[in-house]
Amino acid sequence: MRAGVWAIMAAWFCCAGAAVAQEEAALLARGRSLVEGVAACGNCHTPKGPDGELPGMALAGGLVIEEPGLFRAVVPNITPDEETGLGRWTDAQVALAIREGRRPDGSLIGPPMPIELYRGIADRDLAAMVVYLRSVPAVRNAVAGSSAYQMPLPPTYGPAVGRVPLPADTAVARGAYLAGPVGHCIECHTPTGPGGAGTGHGPGPAARPWRRLSVPWSPATSPRAAATASAAGATTTSAGR
Repeated sequence: MRAGVWAIMAAWFCCAGAAVAQEEAALLARGRSLVEGVAACGNCHTPKGPDGELPGMALAGGLVIEEPGLFRAVVPNITPDEETGLGRWTDAQVALAIREGRRPDGSLIGPPMPIELYRGIADRDLAAMVVYLRSVPAVRNAVAGSSAYQMPLPPTYGPAVGRVPLPADTAVARGAYLAGPVGHCIECHTPTGPGGAGTGHGPGPAARPWRRLSVPWSPATSPRAAATASAAGATTTSAGR
């Protein structure tokens, strides 16, 4: 009898372990598709050179994005390196930085990070992005300098974000979600309305001045950002995972 009980318990633990592993694999795959795909985190967080992205430096920061008279944003290292990246941040701190624009020290993350839109990222997708960021190779890259803003930043981007569900399972709802909170296409392609980023109507650039900056999609399309893509005085040796 006792042997039968142990056999049942062992089978249950095996099934539970398999389910957990399956869920983790699903989150990792979803996170990769978001970070490397529609959210395109590497557009800003991976340093560029004349020939494109610098080898071995994925998400290691160092790009400088300048909009004269408004800001000089120094893009941080978001790999899991403990010394120069997010390695010492908790999962909750990484999630808070992405969706609410708040660093562990309480300071606010400014433009061009589209926090107003990222506040709409669903809980599950936010968890998936954190899982994936934890999985990428850690890169030792001490980014020199810090961001400076001549324009005023708000004290906060809004009240604490509560539960955010995934969009309804329709093509339109999924598309709006991807083009809005995740891919932030509307950040540039839709005017700012009374409700904030992307709530206006009609074509044209967004009303806020920093939304007209040259987004560093590649050295070819953003020569100014590419020209300042350096980490002067930084160490750039690869570290382990």
